[in-house]
Amino acid sequence: MKRLFGFTETLSRGLNVVGGLGLAFIVLITTGDVILRAFRLPILGAYEIVSFTGCVVVLFALPLTSWLHAHIYVDFVVEKFSPAVQKGINVSTRCLVIFLFVLFAWNLMTYAMDLQRIGEVSPTLKIPFYPVVYAAGVCCFIQCLVLLCDVVKVFGGRYGQ
Repeated sequence: MKRLFGFTETLSRGLNVVGGLGLAFIVLITTGDVILRAFRLPILGAYEIVSFTGCVVVLFALPLTSWLHAHIYVDFVVEKFSPAVQKGINVSTRCLVIFLFVLFAWNLMTYAMDLQRIGEVSPTLKIPFYPVVYAAGVCCFIQCLVLLCDVVKVFGGRYGQ
């Protein structure tokens, strides 16, 4: 299990680095566009670039955020139950979310294949949509892996560590 946990954490951290670089890129593009607009030289397609990169930022940060439990987690009701019931709730909710993320990933991959087949591109820069949609699908599959590790941690008594 240590290998699975190490692999999942390393992969999540790597994706997070890419997401962080994407965020820095958004700041540079936006700042550059604002400054250059003062000289009537806007960055062509800045809106498209920021939109595509924003998708990367959010989705690539998701697995590590979930791994570290850095998201909003309302557990004041769950804490009122016995440890066995808490374990059942944690496992059942993780399994439900794994199912949902598998559906998301599958549909995103199918959609990306459709976009690739028809050649859908952005209006200004003609950037193809499908690579970002494929990346979104991969991130959803990796999120499933993170949630699977959570289930293993619950059964091992290490959840929340």
